Amino acid sequence: MRFTKMQGIGNDYVYVWGTVPPVQDIQRLARVVSHRRFGVGGDGLILILPSETADFQMRIFNADGSEGRMCGNGIRCVGKYVHDRGLTDKTHLLVETLSGIRELWLHLDGQGQTESVTVDMGKAVWDPAAIPVDTSLPRFVAQPVTADGVTYEMTCVSMGNPHGVIFCGDVDGLDLERIGPGLECHALFPERINTEFVRVLDRTRLQMRVWERGSGETLACGTGACAAVAAAVERGFCACDTDITVQLRGGDLTIRQEPDGTIRMGGPAAFVFDGVMEYCEEGSNGI
Repeated sequence: MRFTKMQGIGNDYVYVWGTVPPVQDIQRLARVVSHRRFGVGGDGLILILPSETADFQMRIFNADGSEGRMCGNGIRCVGKYVHDRGLTDKTHLLVETLSGIRELWLHLDGQGQTESVTVDMGKAVWDPAAIPVDTSLPRFVAQPVTADGVTYEMTCVSMGNPHGVIFCGDVDGLDLERIGPGLECHALFPERINTEFVRVLDRTRLQMRVWERGSGETLACGTGACAAVAAAVERGFCACDTDITVQLRGGDLTIRQEPDGTIRMGGPAAFVFDGVMEYCEEGSNGI
């Protein structure tokens, strides 16, 4: 199996182009290639496929094998891959995902290579049933959630996948390995949840760490950064129609919520390396 390792501000995935690899268990393949000791290493596996409704299709599998609906950093890398590898000469692309078709604008450097990508991430979804959150509230905003004996004030929103945003005064000192699993698998969230811990630096800057369902703490999460900005605008910490810089451990993203609620995300994408991997259906680790 030929693959390419790519990363968007440290959110790294293994990318495979063309067709679904001829394996019986794609979830197991994702777990194997994502393993940072026995596999290639990454936050998951992303398949870039032909599409009947868009220019390309993206399927994403988390490091635990579960299939995700959308990945903001991942889709920017898809845009760079298909353009810089000569699969298209377009700089305006439509990419099919499980959360709908997303619109991409590629920004090229002086050599004609993709330097950064802006993505139309759609509008934040606040309906708890659609996120989903098991509650009778019309919106789950600044609500108490208790996990492992600690109560957090959480705002829940979907950006194609479920997010719970917690605003706090310090994100660097948090023990996410201890905190993350209890929130991810809380009974309120039937499909689990991604959790963002956000410090408001000022009206145009947020600092964020993220615990992603199925992957643990990652250096960055594009949909999570969009969720953080949506929650910050909802809570009055930031304004819409303004560029908000979200500082993550892997780098910065620029997020803007338009007056109509549409959220746009901009940030870099980079190749890391190409490789070939032998995969066995049976065996101790699949390699």
